[in-house]
Amino acid sequence: MSFDDAWLLWLLPLALLPLRRRPGRPQQNGWLGLAPRDALSTFIGRALRALSVLAIAALVLAIAGPHRPEYFVERIGKGAEIVLLLDRSRSMDQGFAGARRAAPTGGRPTGPEAVEFYISQSASRLRDSKGKVARQLLTEFTSQRPDDRFALVVFSTLPMPVLGFTHHGEVIEAAIAAGNIGRGLSETNIGLALESALDLFTDRPYTGSRIVLLVSDGGDRIDTDLRERLSHEARKERAAIYWIYLRSANSPGLRPGPDDPPNAIESVPEMMLNRFFESLETPYRVYEAGDAEALRQAIADVNRLENLPMLYQELMPRRDLEPWCHAIALACVLLLLAAQALELRR
Repeated sequence: MSFDDAWLLWLLPLALLPLRRRPGRPQQNGWLGLAPRDALSTFIGRALRALSVLAIAALVLAIAGPHRPEYFVERIGKGAEIVLLLDRSRSMDQGFAGARRAAPTGGRPTGPEAVEFYISQSASRLRDSKGKVARQLLTEFTSQRPDDRFALVVFSTLPMPVLGFTHHGEVIEAAIAAGNIGRGLSETNIGLALESALDLFTDRPYTGSRIVLLVSDGGDRIDTDLRERLSHEARKERAAIYWIYLRSANSPGLRPGPDDPPNAIESVPEMMLNRFFESLETPYRVYEAGDAEALRQAIADVNRLENLPMLYQELMPRRDLEPWCHAIALACVLLLLAAQALELRR
């Protein structure tokens, strides 16, 4: 037990005051020296004194702010430590590859019909956006893995750490949903975002599988210095990289086709990023998701693969004991009042 204001415990000797004064009002009686000793009255008198002492002591403890400090509990489960690295660029607000929206029949609508049509088109575009579908499926993914520790980093031009490692589902869902606020920026810097995600593993004990789950629809040209840092950090932290590539319309994909020129990789950021990941000395998997169903299958594959035993420590929160002290003091005072109300007077 700890106290917020431990110096107030010097007031505890005040609880001894009831022992120096007889409880109740003095009564005029004859000399009772020859009367037999009343054991029940002696017990009740001592009990009333004890209740008075306990009431004062409980009040002093309550104002001192007693509490049980937070502490760690070691647990064993199945899962991994997963950093969700979610792209928040403007392109994530668009639809998947192959998504086509039918043009209105009868030409361009006008008047009230035009307003209704464009409102419905905007709602459909938002509903089918890659970012929204990805957040929905990531929420389902985290809910299916209660023993995992999740962290969240969103990025566009710069990485933005949103959540540290936690297993509390409500907190994780709220952090993922927060990425739906506003519109993303036009630029994407996956290199800095990946470095920020790997930094979350720094100074953490290695207790099981570590994963950086990158969900993005674009690539990046990473300079040589950053490549070396990322390669070193990935090896040191022993973190696997899973890339769920949300393929956009007109995207060339992650690997050159048979008809592409030999230097096609150098001109496509997605291909360059995929080749860099393949050169790392850590486990790497990539999934090309061209629609919502493919994204669902990719997340299901990750859910199936990373389910190894892991040892982790759970932080138990602080527990305030002040209400219990107030309850004890109140109960003692109520008993004393009841005893006074039952007192017989002549």
